[in-house]
Amino acid sequence: MKKPIVLGTLALALVSSAAYLAQRTPAADAAPIPGPDAPRATASQRVLADGRVVAYPGAEVQVGTDFAGTLKRVVVKEKDLVKKGDLLAELDASEERAALEQARARIAESDADLKLAEFELSRADQLLRTKVGTAQAADKAARDVAAAKARRATAEAEVSRLAAVVAKSRILSPISGAVLSRKSEPGETVSRGTPLFVVADLDRVRVEAEVDESDSSRIALGARATVRAEGDSERTFAGRVEEIPDAVTSRRLKPQDPGRPSDTRVLLVKIALDEKTPLKLGRRVEVEIGR
Repeated sequence: MKKPIVLGTLALALVSSAAYLAQRTPAADAAPIPGPDAPRATASQRVLADGRVVAYPGAEVQVGTDFAGTLKRVVVKEKDLVKKGDLLAELDASEERAALEQARARIAESDADLKLAEFELSRADQLLRTKVGTAQAADKAARDVAAAKARRATAEAEVSRLAAVVAKSRILSPISGAVLSRKSEPGETVSRGTPLFVVADLDRVRVEAEVDESDSSRIALGARATVRAEGDSERTFAGRVEEIPDAVTSRRLKPQDPGRPSDTRVLLVKIALDEKTPLKLGRRVEVEIGR
């Protein structure tokens, strides 16, 4: 009596197994559902780096002077907005201006000498044609004309030189932007090459991220990036990798984590921000770069 019951149970088990195998698909075999502890591929592709906000090349300029002298006036202060060519400061150039006026007077004097020499040459040529004058007199008059022209050219060159010197006494902004710093005050004596101002175009900023050289192969142009200012965990700013240098360099920013080495070599990856941000130039930021 027990044997038919056992056979029936075995047949039922075989039918259930066949139905389960029929419901499985190749896709299910190829891609099993990962468990909660399985690593995520996107996480392994992220690169974390320290960085800072910098200006684009040419968008931040230290303005100095090629003119040594005393600052006569300074017409801008920090945070002022200026346009390219605006006057920032002026140095006392009274001696150079006086010398310039003297050089211009010498041009007028040379013009008078040249006019007289040309008149003498014309008369010497006329006398020579009428057999009254001599060839030597005509030659001397021609040399006088040439000498007068040379003196005038010298005076013109001196005027140009002094005009350039006087122009250097006016410190003009080389770019449009904001005055970040003002380093001298009226009455101070400055030497040639002294930095006086820093002007920057605050609309042209990006992030320079110090990526460890061991992660350099994981960075690609166009990769998306998330920027977060240190100490501000709530706000983030989006960007993308726009420049990857061809060489590594020494780390400039000291890591905040004391466990991270500070003497490693890094790749200074440039990140363009998607939109204007309130981040100040030089602000330290944390960068997360993904593929």
